Amino acid sequence: MKRNFLNAPQDPGVEQTNLQIAEMVLDKALRDFQRAQLLKEIDYSLRDRNKEKFMALTEKLKEIS
Repeated sequence: MKRNFLNAPQDPGVEQTNLQIAEMVLDKALRDFQRAQLLKEIDYSLRDRNKEKFMALTEKLKEIS
């Protein structure tokens, strides 16, 4: 039976893959956070009837989506 140890040397390819996955997860989390913040600001601009701010924020939203 093969045992995996935390400090055991790993294949460099596995380590690189793990780093890429971690980077992808962080990128997605950042985009999701930015999107949520933009949506909140868009709601405020609608509440305040601020057309210029609404248009600018929706353009930013399009860029990150």
